Amino acid sequence: MDHSIHTNIINQPLIRKKGFWEKYNLASPSDPNYELKIGIWLFFLLWIFEGALRKWFLPFLSMPLLIIRDPIVLWLIIKANKKGLLKYNIYLTGMTIIGGFSFLMALFFGHGNVFVALYGARTLLLYFPMIFVMGRIFNQDDVLRMGRMLLAISIVMTVLIGLQFYSPQSAWVNRGVGGDEAGAGFGGALGYFRPPGFFSFTNGTTCFYSLVAPFILFFWVNPNKINRRLLIASTIALVVAIPLSISRGLSLQVGVSVLFLLIAVIKKPKYLFRIIFSAILIILVLKVFSNVSFFKTATEAFTDRFEGANETEGGLVEGVLGERFLGQLVKAIIGSGDKSFFGAGIGIGTTLGAQLTRNNSVLLAADYEWMREIGEMGLIGLFVVFIRFGLAVKLGLSSYKRISSNDILPWLIASLGLIVVTQGQWHQPTALGFCALVGGLWLASFRKELPIQKGQQS
Repeated sequence: MDHSIHTNIINQPLIRKKGFWEKYNLASPSDPNYELKIGIWLFFLLWIFEGALRKWFLPFLSMPLLIIRDPIVLWLIIKANKKGLLKYNIYLTGMTIIGGFSFLMALFFGHGNVFVALYGARTLLLYFPMIFVMGRIFNQDDVLRMGRMLLAISIVMTVLIGLQFYSPQSAWVNRGVGGDEAGAGFGGALGYFRPPGFFSFTNGTTCFYSLVAPFILFFWVNPNKINRRLLIASTIALVVAIPLSISRGLSLQVGVSVLFLLIAVIKKPKYLFRIIFSAILIILVLKVFSNVSFFKTATEAFTDRFEGANETEGGLVEGVLGERFLGQLVKAIIGSGDKSFFGAGIGIGTTLGAQLTRNNSVLLAADYEWMREIGEMGLIGLFVVFIRFGLAVKLGLSSYKRISSNDILPWLIASLGLIVVTQGQWHQPTALGFCALVGGLWLASFRKELPIQKGQQS
């Protein structure tokens, strides 16, 4: 009798100490995919804080930390495949074949460096499959949990980039990778540099807030799904971060997300009142901050860079959309005439690959993702472009159809996913992780139920 009572007390869940993932409602041990979800959350957190480790806390391990997410991604793929969760389709199968073939081409017809070829091939063999792994393990509830986490982190991130913006490059908050005292700031205007936040490079700031924006917009039209104070604070953080980032790309991406929301309103007018309310709040925030000196200075630097870049590149639409997006494929094909049929070898278009092979001919065009892919893989690089483009179009059309059923989350993520999945950069670690994360969240946002595992009845 006493033994039975003792056993019952021990088994009571109320007295069992909650773990980190349960405490913050990120994953539950009762979930059959509990371990896999923890793996995805680790991938997410390392994407954000890997730069902080490389710059501030473990600078002597900056090179190994460059690929710290790769073992997690590999484990997730193996584990998901073993559980029957990774369903192969034309996109995943095609990219896997191209990845293996490109690795061999790099060895026999390209640069010939095994390590560089492996480093390059992991983008196709690890990070592209990661999109589908995440899409099968996460569902829409998990996506919203990650969205709330992004909003919470954005508040801290804005404080940090504010400190970086106004601090000299020699300050600790501006240390570069490996503890480089020259600073991690880049570009900028009026003597101010673009801040990297927690990331190793300034593109991380643009990527981060570009992902935050669709979730902020979603929660404004679905305020019952989030704490109101967190939503207001993160909205202010985003508004302040745009000028502090000195990034034209970020301002454009936020504008695209707002445009997608307006399209959803046209299709579903029920959201109109909530959008008007949030727009009024943003206008009030801008009005208040316009008289604050730190915000005015950042705005002046942002405006100066905006105007200077427009003069150099021919305007926002022509320079960013036309030059960097729509014109990439044509330039990639025309500009690849002096390259071999098999390309220079996968991986050579990365910073690490260029250093090890002492050949930066492809890296010089790496800002134009499609040009890099064709430069590395030759004609087969075109198939990578087509697979990415095809996947983005399919998900985009499916996202638009969801609006009719009052499900606008996939559509708002599509405002970012259409660009990132199609031609987001894969040669830089932060951008590579960002592409996998956005693609995975986009795919998972369609799923409102748990995936069926091997052995379960459908």
